Amino acid sequence: QVQLVESGGGEVQAGGSLRLSCAASGSIFSINVMGWYREAPGKQREMVATSGGRTHYADSVKGRFTISRDNTNNTVHLEMNNLKPEDTAVYYCAAFGLVFRPPGGRPYDFWGQGTQVTVSS
Repeated sequence: QVQLVESGGGEVQAGGSLRLSCAASGSIFSINVMGWYREAPGKQREMVATSGGRTHYADSVKGRFTISRDNTNNTVHLEMNNLKPEDTAVYYCAAFGLVFRPPGGRPYDFWGQGTQVTVSS
């Protein structure tokens, strides 16, 4: 099986920074896309940033958040700067199109458990 372990959440004041990290563990051959989603109270889960062939960002975080990925170690990070209270949410790591070793099997999607990010005004 695969585990996505997130770290780096916490509480910060508006204008501050946080760095989220996610490591996928298991017998992994490849992952098509890794990314971050968030879910605020009373709202649907939304894409924040993804990294596959290209990177994609939600309009609300462009210029403030940066996603980076290490394919060798199956890790993905999210550098969050100039945080705003509206960034408060549970942030989830996602791995889409994960293929196990040995290659040749079908791809799977996995989600992490989530890490809380709270931005106070």
